[in-house]
Amino acid sequence: MEALPISLNDYVLSGGGFNGESYDLKSDPSVMLKLYFPGKIQQPLDEMKLARKVYDLGIPTPEPGEYVVTEDGRYGIRFRRILGKKSYSRATGDEPEKVAQFAAEFAQMCRQLHATHVDTTQFENAKDRNYRLLAENPFFSTAEKDKLARFIADTPDADTALHGDLQYSNAIFVGDKRYFIDLGDFCYGNPLFDLGQVYLCCYLSDETFIRETFHMPKALAMRFWDCFAPVYFGAGIPLKEIEEQVRPYAGLKTLLIERDTRCPMPEFREALKTILQ
Repeated sequence: MEALPISLNDYVLSGGGFNGESYDLKSDPSVMLKLYFPGKIQQPLDEMKLARKVYDLGIPTPEPGEYVVTEDGRYGIRFRRILGKKSYSRATGDEPEKVAQFAAEFAQMCRQLHATHVDTTQFENAKDRNYRLLAENPFFSTAEKDKLARFIADTPDADTALHGDLQYSNAIFVGDKRYFIDLGDFCYGNPLFDLGQVYLCCYLSDETFIRETFHMPKALAMRFWDCFAPVYFGAGIPLKEIEEQVRPYAGLKTLLIERDTRCPMPEFREALKTILQ
């Protein structure tokens, strides 16, 4: 994939993050540039290729943009914003009286996503990703790693699409159009790997994190899950039974969180108790 040369003189800085910066096109603010820090070449290229493959599957996601390079050798992605969009987390925080509606819409999106079969030669297996994170984790003992590996192995296999970072801030809507965003961790496997992330964001995260990240109090986030679960799993299944099934997969996200924070996270490890005991 050839990178399209651009000039940063045409853009204005609008924000920053862990991997790079974002810019707006001066002549058209609906055009956004995601520019990675110097030296990061493969990451934006991989992100572009993955975004194109996911889009071609028919999964509702904004059309991938262009792979670009600046005069100083920085690589990035240029794409057009979906104007007027709102995430399901922001919408719920703004209109808490509609939590049941927003949770149901998000659940329906997730059901559709998890019903999409993929070519398994084109994407990573969620099990392999978790095995890799487990091997890299310095905080679990060898015995604990063995138990977690057995739990991952015993999870029934599936060839269906997974978002990889499924949370209600990574689904947006405008009018009657709905889209998943931030699919850089897209993979395939059992939907429980995805659903654990939803539960973690609603129930296991603390009040401060939920307010800062998802723009709502924790009580409302918990209500979101309580409305989401019956739509996704079926109204006849007790919430407690659903929670017992999903909670250990929420705990598995500890592997990713501890990798990024470089410290043990006991509040999330608690969800792994049934595996590690």
